[in-house]
Amino acid sequence: MGTPMPGFSNEPIPELRNPQGIIRSGDLSLKIEGEVVPIVDVELGKQQSIYFEHHILLWKHPNVRLGMKGLKGAVKRYFAGLQIFISEAHGPGNIAFSREAPGQIVALQLERGQTVDVREHQFLLATSNVEYSFFFQRGLVNLFFSRSGGLFIDRFEGKRDGGLLLIHGYGNVFEKYLAPGEILDVEPGAWLWKDSSVRMETVTALQSSGGILGAIGVMLGGISLTLNRFIGPGRLGLQSMTYHPPAPEGASQVGGSSNM
Repeated sequence: MGTPMPGFSNEPIPELRNPQGIIRSGDLSLKIEGEVVPIVDVELGKQQSIYFEHHILLWKHPNVRLGMKGLKGAVKRYFAGLQIFISEAHGPGNIAFSREAPGQIVALQLERGQTVDVREHQFLLATSNVEYSFFFQRGLVNLFFSRSGGLFIDRFEGKRDGGLLLIHGYGNVFEKYLAPGEILDVEPGAWLWKDSSVRMETVTALQSSGGILGAIGVMLGGISLTLNRFIGPGRLGLQSMTYHPPAPEGASQVGGSSNM
């Protein structure tokens, strides 16, 4: 990358390319292929299984067995339009996945007890020795026209000997390490993942004021710019394309009758 220019040494660092070569976890191996719309090509052994959101499956070998497992708090997720089941794949055999969108893939090796938080609908897959849970954070779905709400955030924790987690970021992916107490304000659609040690808050960066702009703002129900504030220590992953949620759970999909 060369020597950073003065004044840019603290900026997020770009991930210049998808992880290269073979990545292994137990008797599982995988590789990431494609530059614009990347895929994850997995070769499963007999011991290590994986789980994933079922609508991202591209292909599989007939020997690969698929299963389903439910998630705790399924009722709350169902009424929020989120998936209440995730799929599992057991080998041996080949299976591949894609978000079918331009972007880059992040591969995280989670040690035992290490936890990361990921934006909903952006994890690709995780090995079976990574525990999956979620929580609801209020105030993280806010656009230029102020709206109340929140966001379900996926949490992954390494168990036993640790495991592997793959995440899809839209556009290009950047990473920033926040020192203790260091702050970065991020557009709500731009953050991708974070270490669980990084705290999140919601801040208002702009509000409608007096004059004609203020009058227009009142007619529109108020105008504000809300940002998500992240406070270190820990890593923060960013994406250069604004995130757009997929179709609600149960919507018809090409290649099948529904998501369920």
